[in-house]
Amino acid sequence: MTKKIKQQPGIQSVEVAAKILRALIDAGRPAPLKDVARLARMHPGKAHRYLVSLTRTELVTQDDISGHYGIGPMAIALGLSGLRNVDVVRASTALLPALRDEINETVLLAIWSPQGPVVFALEESSRPVSMNIRVGSILPMLNTASGRVFAAFMPHDAVSALIDAELKRSRRHADTKILDETRLRGLAAVEGTLVPGVNAVSVPVFDHKNRIAGVIGALGPTEDLDVSYDGIVARALLRTAAEVSRRMGREPGQL
Repeated sequence: MTKKIKQQPGIQSVEVAAKILRALIDAGRPAPLKDVARLARMHPGKAHRYLVSLTRTELVTQDDISGHYGIGPMAIALGLSGLRNVDVVRASTALLPALRDEINETVLLAIWSPQGPVVFALEESSRPVSMNIRVGSILPMLNTASGRVFAAFMPHDAVSALIDAELKRSRRHADTKILDETRLRGLAAVEGTLVPGVNAVSVPVFDHKNRIAGVIGALGPTEDLDVSYDGIVARALLRTAAEVSRRMGREPGQL
């Protein structure tokens, strides 16, 4: 006869708050109160009281215009902290400063989250770039270089909902040939599509099972950052990504 494991006493309110945070994760995007309550399986009035406190502690954020709730900066910071020992983070962040110095451009590491690509690390160049991207920023899938790399190399079922949501808001980047070209070239480049005056190039990093583990990118002024597929920036990014992939156990030339 198997013994039942006695559960230790805890704090119920913390567990309820965790259900709401899980509901926001499951929603995949900022959601109205009724949807959060439904996903958390609780009365909207009760969910609202918890959301007020979670917003005060920055675990949740509320949009001033729509009133929708989403994952807050404190929750993102907690998640990023837990990822510091992930292989792709260790291997990439060790090489980002040298990459920045080589091309003299701001470079970043983006990793996957339920909300989409999130900037985990950012190494700024000596030349300031006016942009609204920072550590913890969630990147769009179709109008950023890093987002396109994830969209091209992640399993379709992992990215389809986020892509569909973006296309409902705007059909500007609906051409699927963009993702086909990203797969063919092994990189993505954009010219001022997210931040006017800022170009970006991004490349994938793969693990030992040939799955995309992260994205390394470079950002710079449109007049300075070369976005050509065989340019200095692209070659440096591809070389760095290949080294990170090698450190993660991917064999050279592995398909």
